[in-house]
Amino acid sequence: MGGLREAAEPFVVPGPSGVAIRTRLKHLTAEDVKVLRLVGDHLGALAARDLKVRCAAGLTHDKDQWAERKRGLTAESSSRYAGAITKATHDQWALARRGQMAYIQNLERGIGMIRHRLSLPVDEPGSKRAPGGYRSAQEWFAKTRRLHVLEDRLSAVRADWEAGKVRVVHGGKKLLNNRHNLEAAQFTEDEWRRRWEAERRFLQADGEAGKPFGNETIRVTPEGVVSIKLPAPLAHHANAPHGRYVLAARVSFPHRGDQWGDRVQAKRAVAYRIHEDVTRGRWYLTASWTMTPGRTVPLKTVRVGGLVGVDTNADHLAAWRLDKHGNPCGDPRRFFFDLTGPASHRDAQLRHAVIRLLHWAKRHGLAIAIEDLDFQREKTREKHGRRKRFRRVITGLPTSRLRGRLVAMAVELGLTIVAVDPAYTSRWGSQHWQKPLTTKTRKTTRHDAASVAIGRRALGHPIRRRTTPPHDDQSDRRGHRTVQAESDTRRREESRPRIPGPRTRCVLPGCGEKVGDQCVQDRSGHAAEYVELTLSLQER
Repeated sequence: MGGLREAAEPFVVPGPSGVAIRTRLKHLTAEDVKVLRLVGDHLGALAARDLKVRCAAGLTHDKDQWAERKRGLTAESSSRYAGAITKATHDQWALARRGQMAYIQNLERGIGMIRHRLSLPVDEPGSKRAPGGYRSAQEWFAKTRRLHVLEDRLSAVRADWEAGKVRVVHGGKKLLNNRHNLEAAQFTEDEWRRRWEAERRFLQADGEAGKPFGNETIRVTPEGVVSIKLPAPLAHHANAPHGRYVLAARVSFPHRGDQWGDRVQAKRAVAYRIHEDVTRGRWYLTASWTMTPGRTVPLKTVRVGGLVGVDTNADHLAAWRLDKHGNPCGDPRRFFFDLTGPASHRDAQLRHAVIRLLHWAKRHGLAIAIEDLDFQREKTREKHGRRKRFRRVITGLPTSRLRGRLVAMAVELGLTIVAVDPAYTSRWGSQHWQKPLTTKTRKTTRHDAASVAIGRRALGHPIRRRTTPPHDDQSDRRGHRTVQAESDTRRREESRPRIPGPRTRCVLPGCGEKVGDQCVQDRSGHAAEYVELTLSLQER
């Protein structure tokens, strides 16, 4: 076992700290759409200007500059709109900084891998832990040139990081680049322009506790009436008192509508965002609020009744139910999904697979154990080289989205999620569990075996199993039985002792080289016979 990475301890995943629900704004009039676009364009221009100021400040930005930015925006909007814009701008700058650091780490991993492979002889075979040398001298030479390119990129990004300089596009860099390749992006100039304007609009407001309906800027009543506080330059478009505009649409929230209604009536903070889906030609309203995560169930309590081990794959979730001793129960389950097509289709497929898994676990009343996956180190092309198919597989795994969906949906059903270290689960699961669990009527895949390994690690049991029991006689020459001992049983991982006696008629009980109690073998008449022989020895 030398050189193997030590697996981290499993832990119970805390619940989500926020909720976001969305509904459609139906039956909007032409005037409603006009006002929404005017307000969104006006606030979007202010947000773009504020983002430029924030990026220029860099690391020297402080609370005084933040207050100055807010005062400059208040005159052209309102204090509440100014607060929402500055907060969103600061969050966007912080996100760009995190992305910049992730890019630096990715470049460092790529440079380290290229240097390692260049240090090896050409066509040097690799191992399971590290790739070998490059296949040809031509590839070796090409990688030396790529090494210099990556080093130049790294030095430039590091200089930006130290100076606090980030590059952010208000509206999205991908959409901006599509303007130069409209044919490849399958856009006309008018379609691109409408989408670009929609992405740059800013029409959202932060929640305010103690205010009527949880918000003063964008207000939604329990009856579904939506009204907006217009910025000062657009106040002449108001159709209600105090510079407000009431939309003709009436909204309701089918999902978590009761929770939203309770918060609105109790004057608790609720944030709102209005945005346009140009592709569908629809307007949507999103309500969000923060909440305190519930108390985390102790891991010892979760393990009492067993759990469900889940292995994440590129096209399905492999699950198997385990009892508290780590023994698989019943047959494995597979929940398939298709991650091709647009993002909305992929998200729906993943959501349907997760809810089927949760309903199955809910019927058995068990927690779910899943790997705490992170493929950032594996996604670099410098490590896997020409294995493009494998790189596509690990890149396509929706690890972060699956984890977020699973945790948020499990809380609603009252289920607990246990995260385990993914080290060696697939390899050891296939080695110890795939063949023993395969029968004439059941074909066990390596993913099914990995789900058993994940569940056993979450339960605190070792992944390896005991060997098959003897099938032709009652001797011990075939090794351990498959029956798992209790976790508190002493010496449960040792070899089973042999008790000679009347069955072998060779030596007296308690005198052999493998002395011990064989009650765990459940042999007929063994327990009574052992007690009787023990008493006779004591009398002697």
